[in-house]
Amino acid sequence: MNELRHLFSYMGKYRKDLYIAMFFIAVETALELAIPSMMADLVDIGAMNKDIPYMLQKGGEMAFCALLALVTGLSYARFGARAAYGWGAELRDAEFRKVEEFSFSNIDKFETSSLVTRMTADATVMQNAITGGLRPLVRSPLMCILGIFFSFRMNPELSLVFICLTPILAFILFFIIRKVSPRYIKQQKALDRLNMTIEENVRAIRTVKAFVREDYENMKFDDASSNLRDIGIDTQSHAVLNLPAFQICMYTSIVLIMYFGGEMINLGSLQVGVLTGFLSYVMQVLNSMMMLSNVFLLLTRSMASAHRINEVLIEKPSITTPPDCIYDLDDSSIEFRNVSFKYSAEAKEYALENLSFRIESGESIGIVGGTGSGKTSLVQLIARLYEATSGEIYVGGNDIRRYDLHALRNNVGIVLQKNLLFSGTIRDNLRWGDKDATDEELLEVLENAQAKDFVLAFPDGLSENLGQAGVNVSGGQKQRLAIARTLLKKPKILIFDDSLSAVDTRTEASILKSLKSFEGTTKIFIAQRISTIMDMDRTIVLDGGRIESFASHEELMRTSRIYQEVFSSQMKGGSYGNTADQCEKA
Repeated sequence: MNELRHLFSYMGKYRKDLYIAMFFIAVETALELAIPSMMADLVDIGAMNKDIPYMLQKGGEMAFCALLALVTGLSYARFGARAAYGWGAELRDAEFRKVEEFSFSNIDKFETSSLVTRMTADATVMQNAITGGLRPLVRSPLMCILGIFFSFRMNPELSLVFICLTPILAFILFFIIRKVSPRYIKQQKALDRLNMTIEENVRAIRTVKAFVREDYENMKFDDASSNLRDIGIDTQSHAVLNLPAFQICMYTSIVLIMYFGGEMINLGSLQVGVLTGFLSYVMQVLNSMMMLSNVFLLLTRSMASAHRINEVLIEKPSITTPPDCIYDLDDSSIEFRNVSFKYSAEAKEYALENLSFRIESGESIGIVGGTGSGKTSLVQLIARLYEATSGEIYVGGNDIRRYDLHALRNNVGIVLQKNLLFSGTIRDNLRWGDKDATDEELLEVLENAQAKDFVLAFPDGLSENLGQAGVNVSGGQKQRLAIARTLLKKPKILIFDDSLSAVDTRTEASILKSLKSFEGTTKIFIAQRISTIMDMDRTIVLDGGRIESFASHEELMRTSRIYQEVFSSQMKGGSYGNTADQCEKA
């Protein structure tokens, strides 16, 4: 319940609509409960005495109450819908904003498909708890309490019949809810798995078709879908037991009341109108309990979704901006002091271990190493996408933990290994670097990224629509657009995470040449091709998360075994001559 209370704190401006809706429900319930008493008077006084004016008066009062109940019911529907859908929107917005605050380590705790489900399906479940549960939640207790009160006032003896059956019904409903609750949690997890299967298949559809694995993917989807179906059937097979339990108690009550009521009428201690009104109250009381059981089932499912949403909302970002933060970088120097890093506290091995080095402002630095040596992990620490496990990182002479996060990341431009473009035009994508950039500035960075020619070759030029994830451009074109987008930021530190792998060597050379004009900007290149980093001022050679060497190309050719092996494997027989010649020249 604490989780539900926490989520209700996000009701915000829609809380007023919720209270108004509850007021209209209470008024509607009171009006409906007044009708059976009027009906009893109409029968016992008006009909028995053949008093037509009295019957018309009571009939008019009943019609007026029914009309008011209709109006209040429609009013509830309007305000209840505003409260429910407004709350759902606020929850989705709060979750999305929270995810935007997460660091990479926070995001790693949740699967993408699970986050999507929590923002959509789980938020919808909470929304439906208002649309489907608010009315019976308010109406049922009122109807039950007032119904018992009025029935006791009519005939205390007959009231004992359904009061004895009420605890039996309550026990059965409690047992059903206890069985159903864990099944709703399993159902939402099964939905996560189904969404993950769909997401993976859609993302990798080209790979699936290239490897002719459609049948395998169909089997995975069928398995996930069947699992959700089976859990759903099992859940509902327990949830629907409340209906027969209610019907058994209801019809048992009616039979017993009709029997004892008939005997009392024969003895003259009960009037027909009183029995008719009493039966109406009995039906209302039992119906209120039935509605209340449905509310508990709805709340049980809502608790599962509330827990999943709360997991996102209470997750604390592992990286935050300090109160007395710094906004300006004095220069673009970078220094690592005994830095170690692992992706989770439970991890047994470090991705990076005991790194210490310094990069001066304006230097061009290469990073090379085998797969899994920690190249990407290293550069992600510079922008605080991850937090170092131990040690200190200095940028511009200050510890990066002292900077405002937005200021730091605006000054560190990263062209990621996986280049992602968004649906929209080329202009829209480039302006992620600078939302106010003119077309002339866009064309300038496109020229630097060697992308201007192919962009202008499109029918609509900068206004060309790229489609979802940039499906209308090739891998090399996507890389160059991502580079142009980063250059538009004019950052003090430029990081290229193997971002030239999809372009040919000629284009690569042109891009590297154009980047030399960015004086005072520190440039870091992670590369698999040795030709990319040969002309760098210095190169870091990583081996198993440790620095094997950090020197210029010539010195590495003399001292670094790993660098020599990479050079030999790529340059042997090429225009650069053989390894022995290079080592001799060095």
